[in-house]
Amino acid sequence: MGDVKRVLFVNSEIFPYLPETTISGIGRNLPQGIQERGREIRSFMPRYGCVNERKNQLHEVIRLSGMNIIVNEMDRPLVIKVASISAARMQVYFIDNEDYFHRKQTYRDAEGKFFEDNGERAVFFARGVLETVKKLRWAPDIIHCQGWISHILPLYLKKVYKDDPIFAGSKIVLSLYDEAFGEKFDPDLEEKILFGNLCKEDAGIGNAPDGMQLAQLAVRYSDGVILGSDNIPAEITGLCKEKGLPVLPFDAGQLEDGSYIEEYNRFYDNL
Repeated sequence: MGDVKRVLFVNSEIFPYLPETTISGIGRNLPQGIQERGREIRSFMPRYGCVNERKNQLHEVIRLSGMNIIVNEMDRPLVIKVASISAARMQVYFIDNEDYFHRKQTYRDAEGKFFEDNGERAVFFARGVLETVKKLRWAPDIIHCQGWISHILPLYLKKVYKDDPIFAGSKIVLSLYDEAFGEKFDPDLEEKILFGNLCKEDAGIGNAPDGMQLAQLAVRYSDGVILGSDNIPAEITGLCKEKGLPVLPFDAGQLEDGSYIEEYNRFYDNL
């Protein structure tokens, strides 16, 4: 690609809004590192109910809120909030909706059970991010998706938004982690994903979708894949090879010392 100026980060987790993990740490440090290398960035995550709005000084962006997104035949309001990580001179946008994101847990209930509507939440999140970026009139060169809740976005970008001038030049980078491959989603998720000109064959996840199929869906519509864990299933890495996608292998040492940022930055340029 060569001349990457703008990178959009679509994160499942960002520290300090959620506890520090591999994914939330990358969600926090990678955008800052890319910005420090001279690129413009925007960063998004869901506004889970456990995110303390007062402590983190979240506030609603009225000019971006007010849209409605239909999921499962229900019209649901999209609320956009924003907060600043002052040490990084970086803003984070939050996708919010009372039905999907006000519960106190992220993906599982108090008993550890994966929420039944997690698939719908992923649909709302993906569409919410893309519609908000359109409203911002900010055309990203790279859209970097991290975490299973971002896995429907590549399909939408390549099939529904591909002719939108905001996204016409956007390439998708997908970071994959060992986080939800075995989780089961709503049997009707494929139907709930559909809107615009999409048909079931575009999604292709059938009536027993799980985290593996969602990851494979994301791979099929991505332009490059980063392995964020060292135990990504062979079904996934095999699909990357079959599609001829550029793949950045997992490197624990680079994650530990922070040098992965330079590698990711170079990966963007080489797409």
